[in-house]
Amino acid sequence: MQTPLLCHPSTPDNVVSGITVEVDSLTADLLVLDYRIRGDIDRLQLPAQAPSKFQDLLWQQTCLEAFIGFDDSDAYFEFNFSPSSQWAVYRFGSYRQNVTSLNPLPPPRVIVRRHGDELEADVDIHLGAIPGLTAHEIKGRNMRLAVSAVMQSEQGVISYWALAHPPGKPDFHHRDGFALRLAGDPA
Repeated sequence: MQTPLLCHPSTPDNVVSGITVEVDSLTADLLVLDYRIRGDIDRLQLPAQAPSKFQDLLWQQTCLEAFIGFDDSDAYFEFNFSPSSQWAVYRFGSYRQNVTSLNPLPPPRVIVRRHGDELEADVDIHLGAIPGLTAHEIKGRNMRLAVSAVMQSEQGVISYWALAHPPGKPDFHHRDGFALRLAGDPA
């Protein structure tokens, strides 16, 4: 099922008409996300294709994001995916604190395709490759997922999209945005 992301009211967008995400699969080791961006794709500022590798600061331009947290902990993980195929993974000990960059093996896989007025990004995250998200560590725990996107127009205007926005300015790290509940030990 495609779930819509909402544009933050303080950052209206006249380039992107909608973004949806589908959580295709969550197993003990694999989270698959399918993002679909609709609109005037030619007017989006898209980074050039690059080797798939860790790249910091992806969130400063067009970027897809996911956050995983637990009901029983302040710690959470941030995932950034660029249409270039570059990615970043971070672990936070608490809200925007104690950040550690992670370089999992195998790394997340990002495949981007364009179909007319739609940009599709399929992302595979091997949770078992990330300390804190292995099958043993998540078994029996309730996970919460936040999905978001940063869209930058060719004029440099940025809009922020998410499943849910907390009051105030855009803040993807806020727990109110962790809107999807996922079982930590799916069958």
